[in-house]
Amino acid sequence: MSTVELTKENFDQVVSDNDFIVIDFWASWCGPCRQFAPVFESASERHDDLVFAKVDTEAQQELAAAFEIRSIPTLMIVRENVAVFAQPGALPEAALEDVIGQARQLDMDEVRRSVEEAKAAQGTQDTQGTQDAREAG
Repeated sequence: MSTVELTKENFDQVVSDNDFIVIDFWASWCGPCRQFAPVFESASERHDDLVFAKVDTEAQQELAAAFEIRSIPTLMIVRENVAVFAQPGALPEAALEDVIGQARQLDMDEVRRSVEEAKAAQGTQDTQGTQDAREAG
């Protein structure tokens, strides 16, 4: 499958229409990005059941900012609308295959439960912080 170019206009549609997306955040001036490109393209040919997408961080600065991309290349994997992996740096082919394999094996029900538990815990911390601030004031 060919690689999809993600933009702020098509991002939501591509993510909601596909259960498993491997995203490469890159820029044309970035040497490591250019080195990683053939590895990413080769993986896209081996895994034709997955969607491989690229975000040009220069052309799509809003999208890169929304994901807090601080260094490129950054690889992200989104499964069922949940970012399950994000890491800066060009991965060698074997490491990319390993990450894809691990992402395939995730129990997404368990991932969603963990996300909800983390949100609930964060809400409790936020509430406690507010309570502490009121008591201190």
